[in-house]
Amino acid sequence: MELLIQEPALLTGLVFLLSLLIGSFLNVLIHRLPRMMEREWQQQCAELRGEPVTASPRYNLWLPRSACPACGHMITALENIPLLSWLYLRARCSACAAPISVRYPLVELLTALLSAAVAWKWGFSLATAGGLLLVWMLVALAFIDFDTTLLPDSLTLPLLWLGLLFNLGGHFATLADAVMGAIAGYLVLWSVYWLFKLVTGKEGMGYGDFKLLAALGAWLGWQLLPVTLLLSSVVGAVIGIAMIVLVKHDKRVPIPFGPYLAGGGLVALFFGQDMTQAYLGQF
Repeated sequence: MELLIQEPALLTGLVFLLSLLIGSFLNVLIHRLPRMMEREWQQQCAELRGEPVTASPRYNLWLPRSACPACGHMITALENIPLLSWLYLRARCSACAAPISVRYPLVELLTALLSAAVAWKWGFSLATAGGLLLVWMLVALAFIDFDTTLLPDSLTLPLLWLGLLFNLGGHFATLADAVMGAIAGYLVLWSVYWLFKLVTGKEGMGYGDFKLLAALGAWLGWQLLPVTLLLSSVVGAVIGIAMIVLVKHDKRVPIPFGPYLAGGGLVALFFGQDMTQAYLGQF
């Protein structure tokens, strides 16, 4: 313990390696959680229609074992080493040579780099433990929303309560600021949602976005919500316009806002205080 406290580089390296494994698990979570939710919805709909619910094979975060979607080859332990296995296999299944998406190692590397940055910034402390949980959850939520336009309550609500729990000790904000951040985060996007719906008659965003911003407010405090919203809105607007103009993205197809909220929250986590002080310093 003393060595980790005295040697920040050692702590950062260990967190980096651990978080590669976490990133591998996040790939499973990102892929399977929406499918688990869909199965649950189908069962609930069948029950409401009075139809018999047929037993289906167990499907959760642990079972069945990961397999190649093309040929069904079970992934061995040696083929499941973060980053290294993808490079060793040359991004191909060892059984059928089907391509393996580059996104898997990218999620692992992104998770490890962000986690290492948390360890370097806060050192051996409870703040690092909280920051790691926040980073891992935001990575999962960003990619799930990007794939499905869903922000599962099973992730956003625990994230909110964890933020309040960690701020009992004032690690990222005082408890009062955290509570106000959660309330303000939800109400800001809730108000935007209803204003847009009253003006256009359409829904501009999902309720999951309200909960995610509320969770960020619970972690970072209400003072960093403007930075988070500004960054996520600007980046989201630029990318959205670029997709419509350059890629001919259908305007009727919703663009998920969760990844931009998560990105804005991560920037605010690392640099929000400095950005806010630099801005206020001009006055």
